[in-house]
Amino acid sequence: MRQYQDFLKKILTDKYSVHKPSRSGVDMISRFGYQMEFDLQEGFPLVTTKKLHYKSMIHELIWFLKGSTNIQYLNENNIHIWDLWANKEGELGAIYGYQWRNWEKFTLTKEGYKKEYIDQIKKVIKDIKTDPFSKRHIINAWNVADLEKMALPPCHVLYQFDVTKEGIIDCEVYQRAGDAALGVPFNIASASLLTHLIAKETNLTPGRLIHSFGSAHIYCGKGERGQFYADNLDELKEKVKAAKKPENYLKIKDWIEANAPAEHFNEAKERKTVYDHVPKLLEQLARDPLPLPKLEINSTASVDYLTYEDIKIVGYQHHPSMIHDH
Repeated sequence: MRQYQDFLKKILTDKYSVHKPSRSGVDMISRFGYQMEFDLQEGFPLVTTKKLHYKSMIHELIWFLKGSTNIQYLNENNIHIWDLWANKEGELGAIYGYQWRNWEKFTLTKEGYKKEYIDQIKKVIKDIKTDPFSKRHIINAWNVADLEKMALPPCHVLYQFDVTKEGIIDCEVYQRAGDAALGVPFNIASASLLTHLIAKETNLTPGRLIHSFGSAHIYCGKGERGQFYADNLDELKEKVKAAKKPENYLKIKDWIEANAPAEHFNEAKERKTVYDHVPKLLEQLARDPLPLPKLEINSTASVDYLTYEDIKIVGYQHHPSMIHDH
């Protein structure tokens, strides 16, 4: 996926990219504002310059579509990507799935305010079928009133669907914050799968995924390691701009490892931490993207009843996996 590689290069070279601290204590190189586009007819956009654990992505989207806020379903399927933020009972609060399927609405009656719920998934499917050319086909997860009830506020905030006269459905997703190494490849795939599912439910053909970002960032380490990038960001930008061949990116990686303070050793994991994602992303830039896989949805069931077994990724070729910490 050249689009993903171009995205990484933009963050690492652009004049608007800056070094910043983050909420987690890990520094980052951040660019505010970016957009990339994928034609879903050209293949399913799974990153191929590393192995993406797409099982987690599929199960997570099914979990969102269930409206669930508890990690039990994920854990039953050996998915642990949300464990860190769950409470002792496995609850995460009013996160994505709750907002998608149970957006709270208060209606004033003679007896006072009555709480009702809006199923945004059901509504957007119904509206696409009955009024396909509307500009209001939106799924929104940013419920300001519920932010304090969420273990994490939503990153992929809003999805908007657009239908053409030729029966093609496009989706634009707005993501307020995108972790370039860990999150964004996952988010691209998840939004693409959601687009395919909505297309199938509405008897339309999937068209484009347009992925727009607020904060697009690469984490670059804690403490002295993060400070290295604050002190040397301009030099890093020039080196990446000048890179024309795969070996050039690997030389930049070697320059970082030779000059940046080492990351700390994690005794529990029996390895160095990898809070600095830059070297591994440079290694990805040195890899040639492989042909994209295909998506098969082997079910006529609605999104309410889909299972993991109904969704197949066919022909996924990829380079070796990479470790990143967060």
